[in-house]
Amino acid sequence: MKWLRISTALTGIAACSFMLAQVAPHAREAGALLSAQDDPAALSELKLDALLRQNDRLVQDNIEAALAAGDADLADSFVALARDRNIALPDDLLNRVSDAVKEENSTRHFAKRFATGLVTGNADDVASLSGTVAGDLFVIGDIRDVVREGKHLAMGEDTDRLVLGLATAGLAVTAATYVSVGGAAPVRAGLTLVKDARKVGRLGEGLAAWAGRSAREVVDTPMLQNAVAKGSVFRPGETASAIKAAFRAEKAGALVRLGKDVTRVAEKTGTRGAMDTLRIAEGPKDVARAARLAEAQGGKTRAIMKLLGRGALLLVGGMFDLALWLFGAALTLFGLLSSIKAATERLTQAWCDRRRARRFRRAQMAAQSALADAALTA
Repeated sequence: MKWLRISTALTGIAACSFMLAQVAPHAREAGALLSAQDDPAALSELKLDALLRQNDRLVQDNIEAALAAGDADLADSFVALARDRNIALPDDLLNRVSDAVKEENSTRHFAKRFATGLVTGNADDVASLSGTVAGDLFVIGDIRDVVREGKHLAMGEDTDRLVLGLATAGLAVTAATYVSVGGAAPVRAGLTLVKDARKVGRLGEGLAAWAGRSAREVVDTPMLQNAVAKGSVFRPGETASAIKAAFRAEKAGALVRLGKDVTRVAEKTGTRGAMDTLRIAEGPKDVARAARLAEAQGGKTRAIMKLLGRGALLLVGGMFDLALWLFGAALTLFGLLSSIKAATERLTQAWCDRRRARRFRRAQMAAQSALADAALTA
């Protein structure tokens, strides 16, 4: 029975050691993810480690896909990621990326996209955004959007209140930009990007809902309807003044912060990076996290967000699973320590019992020897 109890404890040590060896890597990764949940840069690095371990061709395949889609900027972002991760890429692939980037940044391409952004008000790259921002800075773009959506509102038709609110806020910010000699330009560019993302359907549902509520708060609807009824794109100065009067500056703090964060992303990742962020963001906090990620990762940000999606910004789901790995590791470690304690106690007890038995046998032998000597003497 005594050796059975020792064998049971030793078996517990072996079993718990084996289980701990299996659980420990997952628990270590879970602990690292949980500790990095408030740091998008560290969180994305950990997730990238796990993802790239599973597929060593992941970066190369994504570069090929980006080139096939005509997105040289995304392909270049993956090249930057590969360089940072010491991932070898074929020379011909690197040359194709380099040529595509040169073509996208050429004067001819830039001029064409600038004109497209200026005329249509839609942006999907740096050049078209420059044209869009130029149009908005000269109030033409915002007046066009406000007059169009405002007339829909006045006639009871479907109205994109988000575009309406952003354009109204944009007019007020444009005035501040001129007064501050460009000091409010980052906000202006950010609001334009949000508006463009909405127009082309690349604004995440959660962020669109939040921005829509914020946009309603900054617009005095009756005053705006009156301004739109009397306004015209052909009288930009007069119309802009009337529309700006319907803007509630005291309610615009949240939208202004959003505009600043979007611009911070665009400065590090480009226009398409900002658009990617707006597509996956569920609220302004996601955009603020994306700005921190962009400032830490720079040109690699687009590739990271392409691979991880919203998971690059925060822990999306899986919190229970991560906590379960930690709990399992803690429970297994407790079982191992308990088994070691039990085995130690039982082995010590067996050793003590064995020493007592030896002393008892020696005492018996000494007593018997004494009795024998006494018998002989008698």
